[in-house]
Amino acid sequence: MCRNIRQLNNFEPPATSAEVQAAALQFVRKVSGMNKPSKANEQYFDEAVHDIAHITQHLLDHLTTSAPPKNREEEAAKARARSAARFAS
Repeated sequence: MCRNIRQLNNFEPPATSAEVQAAALQFVRKVSGMNKPSKANEQYFDEAVHDIAHITQHLLDHLTTSAPPKNREEEAAKARARSAARFAS
């Protein structure tokens, strides 16, 4: 999976629409191989981002879990610690 796409399910507070949109944009960029589409492809690129964001939000709204919600700050601290360990010189 692309390192820039983060898990969005089961967090307190829940993922925002901006986070869902950013994940959809990153996914479309990865799949299309384009960071910024040409004018000829811009409409379809934007439509794909919109559609994927909508479907992702629908998925997140309907998933259920028995696990307690994760804390964003704690998960970010764990990620920073993993990164520091991985890139320690």
